[in-house]
Amino acid sequence: MVERPNRGNALNWRKSSASAEQTDCVEVAASGRSVLVRDSHAPSARVIELDPAQWRGFLRRIIDGDAEAR
Repeated sequence: MVERPNRGNALNWRKSSASAEQTDCVEVAASGRSVLVRDSHAPSARVIELDPAQWRGFLRRIIDGDAEAR
């Protein structure tokens, strides 16, 4: 996982339609083989870059209920 400054608006940022009524959301964008993750409330803040294995692990933790809401 790499934390980096936001890489701009040229990316296609998306958030889940299931989060429409939620106030705490993240947005994701594909960038080459990486998945970028950012806070939807602070789109100009830093971005987390995950490689494919890290992204799958992140999703698995969410699906399994192991991800802690913060």
